[in-house]
Amino acid sequence: MDVITLGGGCFWCVEAVFKNIKGIDKLEPGYSGGHLENPSYDDVCTGTTGHAEVVRLAYDEEVISLYQVLRVFFTAHDPTTLNRQGNDVGTMYRSCIFYHNNEQKAIIEEVMSELAMEEVYEDPIVTQVEALANFYPAETYHQNYFYEHQDAPYCSFVISPKVKKVKDSFRHLLK
Repeated sequence: MDVITLGGGCFWCVEAVFKNIKGIDKLEPGYSGGHLENPSYDDVCTGTTGHAEVVRLAYDEEVISLYQVLRVFFTAHDPTTLNRQGNDVGTMYRSCIFYHNNEQKAIIEEVMSELAMEEVYEDPIVTQVEALANFYPAETYHQNYFYEHQDAPYCSFVISPKVKKVKDSFRHLLK
């Protein structure tokens, strides 16, 4: 299994959109990119730790390529808004990719360049791309949050449309 760490706003959203994608073996919400060791959700929500809400994805490269993972990722959120996704505002909700090796970095740069050339977005992509320095797992109650709380207003109004968009756009990648 290969591993990549992605932040596209709330980690509940990122986890939910990848849950039904073939080749995704494990999804783990957590925190990366900051300076505080072992932060809690409450710590990260202050916006002072430097951490982003992220999901560490383990994927089987023989089933789904990193290229495909990234195309799903960039479809599922707006990578052109700095430190926000919709009403979720702050550095903890930034669009970010923490790569685990230089091969991943090259593929990330390729996908971002293609998206810019294809003019997929009206505004420039502001996704932060950097080597993974740290990852701290989120509290257990954040795991599988969307699928355990689908009737909650945030899940219904924010996450469900993202899941639907990915399912409609990537039917060929669904389990």
